[in-house]
Amino acid sequence: MEFIKNIDDMMKKIFGLWPELLWINDESLRTKTAETWKLALLKSVLTIEDLQKIPFTLLCGPDLQVSFMAHKRCVVHVAYESAKKMQMFFKDELPINMDHVIAGAILADVGKLLEYEIKDGKSCVGNYGKYLRHPFSGVSLAEQCGVPAEVCHIIAAHAGEGDLVKRSTEAYIVHHADFMTFLPFKDRLKI
Repeated sequence: MEFIKNIDDMMKKIFGLWPELLWINDESLRTKTAETWKLALLKSVLTIEDLQKIPFTLLCGPDLQVSFMAHKRCVVHVAYESAKKMQMFFKDELPINMDHVIAGAILADVGKLLEYEIKDGKSCVGNYGKYLRHPFSGVSLAEQCGVPAEVCHIIAAHAGEGDLVKRSTEAYIVHHADFMTFLPFKDRLKI
């Protein structure tokens, strides 16, 4: 907790937004992950408060009540718990870098801060987002903050764009955590 006492106010807010940052053991990666969120917020029209209110996706219609942060934090928890179970059952047969899973899950949608805008009180794709989807802008933000390629790969490969590349184990984990917490809102069978 000494770490949090010695950081600026914006970073304290980011650690408040993302308590899961403290799960990252590598202090350098933890800092770079938080700095990526700081950079995104500085470049975004969205505020930390907006992230608690806006829907996590624009693909499920205007009535979706699940906030961006509720979904994103759920993805981190699902990815983390899935990776732990995989380590338990597969041991050394499938090595998993837990810090990369956590950082990748936290950063997967950071680019949405550049992709989204709020107009007339509603979330929408902004002009930037019409040209670059969040996997691309997320990688750009992360690289500017020195996030390693292994984690940038997770950001790049977490969405549909990742279907065109070979994913690392960590990228598969984050991809599936993201989609298993998204598709039931979009494509579930309603009986």
